[in-house]
Amino acid sequence: MVRRITAKKPNEAPAVTARAVTSYDVARHAGVSQSAVSRCFSTGGSVSAKTRGRIMKAIDELGYQPNAIARMLFTKRSNLIAVIVANLSFNPDLATTLNRYFAERGLTLILFTLDHEEDADQVIDRLWQYRVDGVISASNLSTDQIQSLADRGMPLVFVNRSFENVAVNSVCCDQAEGERWLVDRLFAARHRRFGIVTGPRVSTVGEERVASARLHLESLGAEGVRVVTGDFTYAGGQSAMREFAKTGTLPDAIICANDLTAMGCMDTARFELKLKVPKDLSIVGFDGASASRWESYDLVTVQQPMRQMVEAAVDMLTARIENAGMATEKRLFSGQLLTGTSARLSKG
Repeated sequence: MVRRITAKKPNEAPAVTARAVTSYDVARHAGVSQSAVSRCFSTGGSVSAKTRGRIMKAIDELGYQPNAIARMLFTKRSNLIAVIVANLSFNPDLATTLNRYFAERGLTLILFTLDHEEDADQVIDRLWQYRVDGVISASNLSTDQIQSLADRGMPLVFVNRSFENVAVNSVCCDQAEGERWLVDRLFAARHRRFGIVTGPRVSTVGEERVASARLHLESLGAEGVRVVTGDFTYAGGQSAMREFAKTGTLPDAIICANDLTAMGCMDTARFELKLKVPKDLSIVGFDGASASRWESYDLVTVQQPMRQMVEAAVDMLTARIENAGMATEKRLFSGQLLTGTSARLSKG
């Protein structure tokens, strides 16, 4: 703070007031121009190492905090990134990981959450109220919504959402590869009656996982695969397990669209139906959620490389903020098969 001394009346003692330290004060203290101070806090700003050292020393001595609004006016950028996430409770690590990578680059995350992916219109309408530099979406968007962002020159990168017929930037886990790993190991362990629990019908990720599992089971000759609709929740997994039990003939193995669903299936099988997992029934998931590693579950699942995916998404977005003319790019990452004790698997 800079202290200013003023006298109210001739016979009164001077009053000491305080005001915030400005970039002008830092510049004067460091003996540099005010624009040099501004460049110190601008993405891509160029100052010499010697000048930067003098500025940082002055900042430390004066306790200066840069004004984000003033910096935005100077650089024409807000350093704000909108992140759209559907079903955040099923992606608990996503926002935390994104925030860390953004912070390392001097960017700030504004999180927009959706209970259902079909509610994205509400977020798009609200998004324009903020002067964001770009958007990362872990939610499906319609072609019209994607086009509206493009029309405004807004860089956009999808995380775990793939679009075959639309030119968009995306980073994804290879869902089909992961499902093949699970099906192959289950089939090789002589499972023959299969059940599948889906995600919500509007979830492109869940649909891709289910379609991949069914297709590979068909290629191996599996017949009578039972499919029960789920919603990615623990309660949805419980309901699905009860639905399988209604017929009297349970599957040998149940493939769930995500880990939380698999955990719901497991608990209902063990505690309500008194089944032994994996002796009586094998259950597998997908995601590699931290809770899936708890000893009470030890789930067989495919762990998504979330850190790699997030880092790639942030790199892709920041590159397109710098260069709006870059071509669209799609990156596909392999997951990792985690062999827990929730299923009987072949040794591979």
